[in-house]
Amino acid sequence: MSFNTFGKFFRFTTWGESHGPAIGCVVDGCPPNIKLNIRDIQLELNKRKPGQSKFTTQRKEDDKVEILSGTFEGKTTGTPISMIIFNKDMRSRDYKNIKDKFRPGHADYTYFKKYGIRDYRGGGRQSARETASRVAAGAIAKQVLQNIIGKKYSVIGAVTQLGILGCDTEKWNDSFITKNHLFCPDKTVLKLWEKYLLGIRKAGSSCGAIIEVRARGVPVGLGAPIYSKLDMDLASAMMSINAVKGVNIGSGMNSAQLSGEQNSDEMSQAGKKTKFKSNNAGGILGGISSGQEIIVSFAVKPTSSILSQRKTINKFGKNTSISVTGRHDPCVGIRAVPIGEAMMHCVILDHYLMNKAQCGN
Repeated sequence: MSFNTFGKFFRFTTWGESHGPAIGCVVDGCPPNIKLNIRDIQLELNKRKPGQSKFTTQRKEDDKVEILSGTFEGKTTGTPISMIIFNKDMRSRDYKNIKDKFRPGHADYTYFKKYGIRDYRGGGRQSARETASRVAAGAIAKQVLQNIIGKKYSVIGAVTQLGILGCDTEKWNDSFITKNHLFCPDKTVLKLWEKYLLGIRKAGSSCGAIIEVRARGVPVGLGAPIYSKLDMDLASAMMSINAVKGVNIGSGMNSAQLSGEQNSDEMSQAGKKTKFKSNNAGGILGGISSGQEIIVSFAVKPTSSILSQRKTINKFGKNTSISVTGRHDPCVGIRAVPIGEAMMHCVILDHYLMNKAQCGN
């Protein structure tokens, strides 16, 4: 299988399977002499790891990361940074009764048709377990950017829609997001969301979600206007996350409903500071960052592994039915929040390094 590497200047390659002995990644292109604290990497992984609440899969993984190379005396050396996370709580027996069946909504069918072989244990390489490696890479990118740009740089994501239930993003509260298991930004809807999701879980079903990720303190000028637009690479990064089926930059698809007057982000100058009246562009104009908050949202489909009987076929081409037991998230979108944050960090650092190479700033 090819294409396991993401990025141009700042690159990471992930490896491993859901029920294999370990997963991990190799980060290449990280600048030298950057203070790298493994505790900061672990904090990001802790936001994504399973089994932390009744709203996620009950698979218990410590997701404890180990750095094998690329650092010396607490700083990066500029050489490849290799990281490993051992799997501990695999229950491959949960999948033996469906090993010859294709789970509807999963990549089982397409993987088997493409490669002629697939790891049925939790989906193997296609499992969202792979995303823990991305979060580790994103944590490194975050530390590099905060070292270069300063603490004014930050990224925060939230669930803005859970199934059929939305929220008021005007009530977005950074502090509240970090204190609830659903990454909900609006205090007024959390209890309703919890009741709704518990009902979904009890029914053996699942729901989708919309995630919004905001980056602040991003300098003007990142991105290239044709084939390496910042929004193009951000869309690619978010679409690469498991179960993502759509991406918006700023107003995104809603832009089609606006008039030119409504959509234009009017500008004014106050001393040396440029101000924008609105941010429909999501902080990116012509593929280049404007200095505004970068806003990306993406839609995550409902978890495909559900208890309800569904019609399918097996690898022998026979009609059959399937019910997927085991431990699964009733909404995979919840744990996609730190993954979206990680991919934002990686893309922004990649573009920062490219911009420095071309423009020297």
